[in-house]
Amino acid sequence: MNHKYDRYIDPGMFMLDDVYEAKILLAYFMFQMDRPFTPMQLYEICDASGVMDYFIYTAAVTDMIKSGLIDVVIDGGIEQYVLSEKGKAGAEDFKEVVLPSVRKKIYATGLMFFARLKNERDVTFDVKEHGKGYLVRCRCCDGDTPLMDISLYAPDLDQAEFIKAKINANPSFFYSKVIDYIIDNQEYIPDVRE
Repeated sequence: MNHKYDRYIDPGMFMLDDVYEAKILLAYFMFQMDRPFTPMQLYEICDASGVMDYFIYTAAVTDMIKSGLIDVVIDGGIEQYVLSEKGKAGAEDFKEVVLPSVRKKIYATGLMFFARLKNERDVTFDVKEHGKGYLVRCRCCDGDTPLMDISLYAPDLDQAEFIKAKINANPSFFYSKVIDYIIDNQEYIPDVRE
């Protein structure tokens, strides 16, 4: 039996409208991610997850900084938010105040956000004219270690951009498919009965 529950769910039903709950959610999220955030990164994750609007977010972060739950540090000239020890202590204790579905939603959004940032750092593209078409060069790295450097030909710019977009949508899948093909590739032996 196929149920379509989406029609019963209001997109706003998972959005917090209370600054107190938003502070608990942010503390819990920052504790789980265990990393510093630039102010823009933290806001983008909250916005993309849809769990709180700009005004609730701003009020929550401002209160958290004033009360010492978030430390503002400068690293390499970049302002970052770090959950303080006081914030860490309360993150686990008070997490039950916020619905598990809301906690899971922001956590999943955060994981996807940082995976995308890693992909942008580790996967680069270069599209250049080549003869009557274009070459799409894709370079995949793991930090400073190059894993794959491949060029694919496309007859026109639209197809070159399409190739780039398809690879960029899931670079690790593309890389694994190339490796799988290489590992599974065998010499063709014709069937003598043919």
